Amino acid sequence: MKKDIRQLSLKEIEAFVVENGEKAFRAKQIYEWIWNKNAHEFEEMSSLSKEFRTVLNQHFEIKNAVVQEFQTSQDGTLKNAVLLHDKNVVESVLIPAENRTTACVSSQVGCSLNCEFCATAKLERMRNLSAAEIVDQVVLIDKESQEHYGRPLSNIVFMGMGEPLLNYNEVTEAIKRITAPHPNGLGMSPRRITVSTSGIPKMIKKLADENLRVGLALSLHSAIEEKRNEIMPFSEKFPLTEILESLKYWHEQTKSIITLEYIIWKEINDKQEDIDALIAFCKKVPTKVNLIEYNSIGDDKFLQAPPSVTSQYIQQLEQNRIVVNVRRSRGKDIDAACGQLANKNQISKKLQ
Repeated sequence: MKKDIRQLSLKEIEAFVVENGEKAFRAKQIYEWIWNKNAHEFEEMSSLSKEFRTVLNQHFEIKNAVVQEFQTSQDGTLKNAVLLHDKNVVESVLIPAENRTTACVSSQVGCSLNCEFCATAKLERMRNLSAAEIVDQVVLIDKESQEHYGRPLSNIVFMGMGEPLLNYNEVTEAIKRITAPHPNGLGMSPRRITVSTSGIPKMIKKLADENLRVGLALSLHSAIEEKRNEIMPFSEKFPLTEILESLKYWHEQTKSIITLEYIIWKEINDKQEDIDALIAFCKKVPTKVNLIEYNSIGDDKFLQAPPSVTSQYIQQLEQNRIVVNVRRSRGKDIDAACGQLANKNQISKKLQ
């Protein structure tokens, strides 16, 4: 079986090039075609001789992801069902705003975790995505941003299918490719990339040491240990004390504020004790809070709390000088909103 050439480093490509009688600089040309020009076939690499393109084709392949299905929401959100080389499918989303376009990309096929309120968690984790497959999602969405909104992609959030920090090596390699200057990458600013995690303390610290200059978001949803463990059962392995310690380490190393993602559910985290716990958590490390609208996946256990509760949260957070934003869901009519990314047919079978 041929190897995907995108799995090779520049040095490995250079070694192959020289072994096959070509000048070493050809490796940089190949690298540019792969990571900057998004070539799908070796025949596209017009700066290489026809003979050498044949040699490359004999030894390697390019396993580009393609859009299998494309949907447009009434609010302008776009969703891709992205077909991978092994017939697995992941979903990614383009969220347009007045002054930016944001890509929400996936890092795993399915998910390793078991958050009860998330559609992706109902799917079995099939495998991790490669760095190239993550980059492909970005390239595809950037193209759609330019075609539909007349401007290039401005922001990326790793908030799609999967837990990014459980696919650490490929996610960080993808970020390096996305942020590498032309011609070796897409040339995007790392400051416009956010990695969202459900809370893996060891990996948060590792990412802090990586110095990638990206943002960090924690999917918190409750600052009360017992409640968080109930709605996010995997978190029993990662106590909030350990998560808090890793967030402090993150801030010490990066000097950047952490975003806390927080959904308010009726009769789950809608009490005064929940607000108090969140405020206490925020006071221990520099954070800002994003209150996220809940998007139903058909489970009656989770119902959006009434607006009056959200107002209570906002008022008390602001009284304690904690920055808080309310994030309205986008793309709900095409199941593109936060927590909805998954194969809908598979989800409905699991819920039956």
